[in-house]
Amino acid sequence: MNRLKSLRKTAYSKQNKRCYYCNAPMWLGSADGFCDTYSLSKKEAKRLQCTAEHLKARQDGGGDQAANVVAACQFCNSTRHKNQGNAKGPSSYRSHVQRRIKAGHWHPKVLLHKIGLAAEK
Repeated sequence: MNRLKSLRKTAYSKQNKRCYYCNAPMWLGSADGFCDTYSLSKKEAKRLQCTAEHLKARQDGGGDQAANVVAACQFCNSTRHKNQGNAKGPSSYRSHVQRRIKAGHWHPKVLLHKIGLAAEK
């Protein structure tokens, strides 16, 4: 297993299989059991696939060390880095994501309900 995969797996376990940013449950390996558990389609599950997220990007000098790698869902990871060179810092981004989750605007509402993150009204 390469180093980054090992760090991702370790972070995934330490974070109780939850995304560092949105706190959604994630999956590693096969999505089948995850889809069954949460009644998700493969498309819905894809956005919650566990990825290794560098808190300080490699391009900015961040390396593959445990202190710099967290587990993040595919959606949070890719969205943070959409604007190359202009990504929010991890703390700022996490706060942004949490505000969006509370407003019901981060993941699709139906997905938030299925995974138990829907805002209570």
